[in-house]
Amino acid sequence: MCRPAYRPWLASLVFVGGLVTLVVALIAGSVRAGADSSGSLAELVDATAQRLEVAESVAAFKWGAHRAIEDPDRVEQQLAELADEARRKQLDPDYPDYPDYPDYPDYIVRVFRDQITASEAIQYQRFSDWKLDPAQAPAAPQNLAASRLKIDALNHKILSQITVDWSLLGSPACASQLERARAETVRTRGFDNLYQRALEAATRSYCEVPAPA
Repeated sequence: MCRPAYRPWLASLVFVGGLVTLVVALIAGSVRAGADSSGSLAELVDATAQRLEVAESVAAFKWGAHRAIEDPDRVEQQLAELADEARRKQLDPDYPDYPDYPDYPDYIVRVFRDQITASEAIQYQRFSDWKLDPAQAPAAPQNLAASRLKIDALNHKILSQITVDWSLLGSPACASQLERARAETVRTRGFDNLYQRALEAATRSYCEVPAPA
């Protein structure tokens, strides 16, 4: 049986190719590790931006149904539920990394109140636009079920991300990292002036973490 001729150049090529692949993988891993160790609030701020964007469908429904933008009873109910969830997870052994600060639930309420207020501001702007030009108003959804599902999912994502970012949120680097994350989110999502202002308002309490007991 004939054996293929040994070709040193081919073996060398395979070796070099494998070495290049390994180096690229190591560099990529180093970059990811560097990004993680340097700290970033990008995911938290982007989740907040996604929550703000839900204001569009909410405004469309309220406009079509002639509903008021503000619903104080629902807001207080939602904030109370978020505070209760924060308290439960503080006591749950399945969440050992959850911030064990007495004022943590109050911090969560403050953060989400900022986001609700910013969302309402977007809705007021849309109502103003459609009042001046009703033809601009989009087709209204039949109800708020889909919007509320998105909001609930994003609320949980934001709560989880706050836990992940807790050390950074309480550090001197928070303000600069927050500003950087805002700028990146504005760029990637193409936010206009309204959304830029809303994002700033929605994230303004992130660095105001409570002091430990």
